[in-house]
Amino acid sequence: MLTLAAAMFRYSIWPSLGVGVVGVVVFGLINGMPGVLGAAIGAALAIGSSMLTLFLMRKSAGAGPHIGMAASLGGFILKLLLLLLIMAALKDVEALHRESLGITMVAVVVVAAAADAMAFRATKLPTIIPAGESTSDS
Repeated sequence: MLTLAAAMFRYSIWPSLGVGVVGVVVFGLINGMPGVLGAAIGAALAIGSSMLTLFLMRKSAGAGPHIGMAASLGGFILKLLLLLLIMAALKDVEALHRESLGITMVAVVVVAAAADAMAFRATKLPTIIPAGESTSDS
């Protein structure tokens, strides 16, 4: 689990930061300073959410698979609640462009998830495949 968390960090941090910077620049050009603020906040929330997942993976790695799954589910619910509260608090802030925030956040989350999947495929970890399921393309 620690090996996977380290690989996920390596694979996702730079692409996520890159997409965040692109979002800030693009939405800054399109929407001015509110676009910059919205995109920066969206990127920071998405990257923070991804890093929280990796933190939980590291903390629960030695506790066994049941605790790891409970930490994953609990962390997911906690992240959703935090994002909901943050978004509710920011909904009436006129100094930022909401669409810039949302689009940048979604873009960073998609890139981070794709990078996490690539890290999983590239990391040589033992994986259980139930009997009867084929690993080859038929």
